[in-house]
Amino acid sequence: MSNVSGAVSVPVIEGSRSVNRFFITISVMLATIMQALDTTIANVALPHMQGAMGTTQDQISWVLTSYIVAAAICMPLAGILSARLGRKRIFLWSVVGFTVSSVLCGLAQSLDQIILFRILQGVFGASLVPLSQSVLLDSYPKEKHGSAMAMWGVGVMVGPILGPYLGGVLTEYYNWRWVFYINVPFGILAWFGIAAYVKETALDSTRKFDFFGFVLLSIAIGCLQMMLDRGEGIDWFNSLEIVIEAILTLLAGYMFLVHINTSGNPFIDPVMFKDRNFSVGLVFIFIVGVILLATMALLPPFMQNLMGYPVIDVGTLLAPRGFGSMLAMLMVGKLSQKVDPRLFILIGLSMISWSMWQMTKFNLNVSGSMIVGTGMVQGAGLGLIFVPLSTIAFTTLNPIYRNEGTALFSLLRNIGSSIGISLVSTYLSQRIQINHAAFSEFITPFNLGLKMAESSGTYSIHSSAGLVALNQQVNAQAATLAYLQDFRLMMWVTILAIPLVFFLKAPKR
Repeated sequence: MSNVSGAVSVPVIEGSRSVNRFFITISVMLATIMQALDTTIANVALPHMQGAMGTTQDQISWVLTSYIVAAAICMPLAGILSARLGRKRIFLWSVVGFTVSSVLCGLAQSLDQIILFRILQGVFGASLVPLSQSVLLDSYPKEKHGSAMAMWGVGVMVGPILGPYLGGVLTEYYNWRWVFYINVPFGILAWFGIAAYVKETALDSTRKFDFFGFVLLSIAIGCLQMMLDRGEGIDWFNSLEIVIEAILTLLAGYMFLVHINTSGNPFIDPVMFKDRNFSVGLVFIFIVGVILLATMALLPPFMQNLMGYPVIDVGTLLAPRGFGSMLAMLMVGKLSQKVDPRLFILIGLSMISWSMWQMTKFNLNVSGSMIVGTGMVQGAGLGLIFVPLSTIAFTTLNPIYRNEGTALFSLLRNIGSSIGISLVSTYLSQRIQINHAAFSEFITPFNLGLKMAESSGTYSIHSSAGLVALNQQVNAQAATLAYLQDFRLMMWVTILAIPLVFFLKAPKR
């Protein structure tokens, strides 16, 4: 009888664990998607907020800046707070705080109110993504980490891609306030799931909080994010504000590095960086962050301003990029135990490079199918990179550093995204000016093509209206070429990242 009961009890226990893992995965995925959506969903609604609150474009941009800076500063706190107060408790508080502050953002009646509530949203949302990754890594055995990271990656990668589309739909058919109210059902379901199924971690009351190290890191990250977010609008280093922020970033960053290597109780333990896979993974995820949102920052204005697409159609054509990522991640999750993860990363980088090269051939008459096709290939490439990278970076890292490691992993991805967006935006502005000057040299009375256009009545260089129309055409062509040059720049960034693959050590399968 004892043999029979033993044979039955094992499947029951395993079945119970599988059910718990399923609900844990759903719960943390909801929290991840909720936070990931908010990185881009509010962008589309900014003009509507500006009109409703009667502010300038520079003032309303603080709705985005305040959230980004607050989230970046508070993200490294996830590790120490989880150790001192318990990971589950911090997770629940973060979900509640993020949901409530989202409602407050939707109810805001002035610019000051919405900026304050967006700061709160960033503070509470900062730990959602790293804690969700940490919970999944601890909930699944090591041999299933690939599948766990595939499911987690769907929320992290697809959320920012679908954000602009969902934000456009909500703003167009309802109200800009719904881009914040949409978080409420996600938050409620995530809270109940986490409260019911996620286990609390052991507390470490002996660990001290390195306040000085945190302040230095906060100054460095906050000033860097401010510089990246505002630099394009105030002409970068021609502005005293940007110069001051750059100096503070470098000074605080240097002092922080010295401090963690000399302090007996550093805010971030430098021992974790001795793990090669983790250190290379941080560099890699930084580059993935650059590629992920930089391209998404280029395509919508290219399609809206130059090709004349309405915002809903832009979101529809860009949505397949997210589906490409999702399908690739799920496929990698299934094959993670059979294929060397470095091979997936290599294939993913190659696919992104190829899609960027195809995008350098775009023109103002490019078909929707071409945009969808390159987007799906690029999304699939990102999916092939993200899952194995998220797995291999933590395979050999000591589990005691998991909470801090996942926080740094998410932080580097966010900083990469900020730098990528600033890089492509600045390069775009510069190339438009250079291209316009180059094209203008051909606008002369001796240009045969211009003479033919003038004789056919298409353009006239002898009237103000004709010169304005001609200048608009030159502007359009200069901007089009600048976008293509930006796509080429991102292609080279991707190609230059390929050698990093060979610094990663393959995990045991």
